[in-house]
Amino acid sequence: MENFTNEPIDITALPRYEAVKLNALQPKYWNVILLNIAVTFLIIGIALAVIVYFVEEIHSMAWLFGLVYVLFLGFTFFLCRISFQKRGFAFREHDVIYRSGILATNTMIIPYNRVQHVALHEGFVSRYFDLARVEIFTAGGDSSDVSIPGIKKEQAEDIKQLLMGKIQKQL
Repeated sequence: MENFTNEPIDITALPRYEAVKLNALQPKYWNVILLNIAVTFLIIGIALAVIVYFVEEIHSMAWLFGLVYVLFLGFTFFLCRISFQKRGFAFREHDVIYRSGILATNTMIIPYNRVQHVALHEGFVSRYFDLARVEIFTAGGDSSDVSIPGIKKEQAEDIKQLLMGKIQKQL
């Protein structure tokens, strides 16, 4: 223990992740989001219409339900658009960066030595647009896993190969 040192680190000399140029999600992923919103609000709209039709006490307030429905749809569209624009990712020499969030921006930085598993997922709608989602599983549990949607399938496969190569080098 006589050789033990614990010198302070100059935090001003640390590399800044904010300076990294992040890749945006594919523009076609916005179509996937719009389709998901449309299906969700179609189901909600049908349910509201059925309720208004069968409950006589609220027939006179149908316009209010319609107004709230349209306002909620617009608000959802607005938030999803902002969320889509703020998402980004980057693969650096030693780590992965993923940024997301609307009001509070979350930036996950995962060193390759913590990556345990990588998976590609193609949803029904995403497959139509030739998109995939890369899921990166880490040693830290669910809260430290990252799922990056809206990547071209070919690029997602390249990312998976890159990460699998990094995992193999560690073993």
